[in-house]
Amino acid sequence: MLTQILYAAAGLVLLTFAADHLVLGSSRLATRLRISPVVVGVVVIGLGTSAPEFLVSGVAAARGDTGIALGNITGSNILNLTLILGVAALVARVAVTSSVIKREVPLAVGAVVLFGFLAWAGLTLATGIVLIVAAVGALLLLLRWARQGRNTELAKEVISYTEESSEADAAEPVAAMPARARWNPPAWFEPVRALLGLAGVLAGAQLLVANASAIATDLGVPQLIIGFTLVALGTSLPELVTTIQAQRRGETDLVVGNLFGSNLFNSLAGGAVIAFAAPTGAQGASVTLVLAMILTGGLAWALLRRGLALSKPEGLILLAAYALIMPLLLSA
Repeated sequence: MLTQILYAAAGLVLLTFAADHLVLGSSRLATRLRISPVVVGVVVIGLGTSAPEFLVSGVAAARGDTGIALGNITGSNILNLTLILGVAALVARVAVTSSVIKREVPLAVGAVVLFGFLAWAGLTLATGIVLIVAAVGALLLLLRWARQGRNTELAKEVISYTEESSEADAAEPVAAMPARARWNPPAWFEPVRALLGLAGVLAGAQLLVANASAIATDLGVPQLIIGFTLVALGTSLPELVTTIQAQRRGETDLVVGNLFGSNLFNSLAGGAVIAFAAPTGAQGASVTLVLAMILTGGLAWALLRRGLALSKPEGLILLAAYALIMPLLLSA
């Protein structure tokens, strides 16, 4: 048991470290390719921080551990908009000044509702096709909004995020270095970083899933519970890291876009991965779990819409929601 716990912990550490480099490498590569910063923020960063959820759930489903797969996606969706968004509001006020709250957020909530209904009904090949079609449609809609060029605030924050993260790679503080001494990575570095990050996420996912499944069996705990607690918390760590980094810089549009964008990709693409990877499909999730996931998304959306901001008291509301939901789900 102790060995399995240590291996699972090693998988969590590897997941977090590798996912961070996957996000940084892919976002900087996209910026160098002159992809719109809004697309980088909502699509590339959102997709990159969701990579642990996709891969962990895909590995679990392929192994037949569908409880872990479903629990991971639903648990991560709950964590993103309660624990992580609540922590962000405690770090600093989350003020949304772009159109993210009017467009991307409702789209993400709708994706969660669709996934919740299909997860309750049971994920099969047919429902997987529905989810992947919805994912493609959502991506096209995001790209269309990005081409309209009205999300300037989010664009500035994405540029700041990629540039300041790049400066952090230097061996000494950038401000203290002469311009000619600052490290300018070669063109091949970011693609290699992204690929190595992806490989690390895959290896971490395999370590985590195999040992989490063994722990659940040894303890006699349902896989679904392990999925939406231990595994979901581990795969949500990249979102937490990205959120705290962006929030400290005051990049609040990026915080909201990343968390809701991550939920969108978790629900549509992650749900499709489970449906396609599971040999015999995934049995339906419980009504309690699905309702908790949908209601937390609605709560976060409602709090943000009130004044286009989240204050510390509202962050505490989200943290309290997480604290109340966990015992409810464990007893369901």
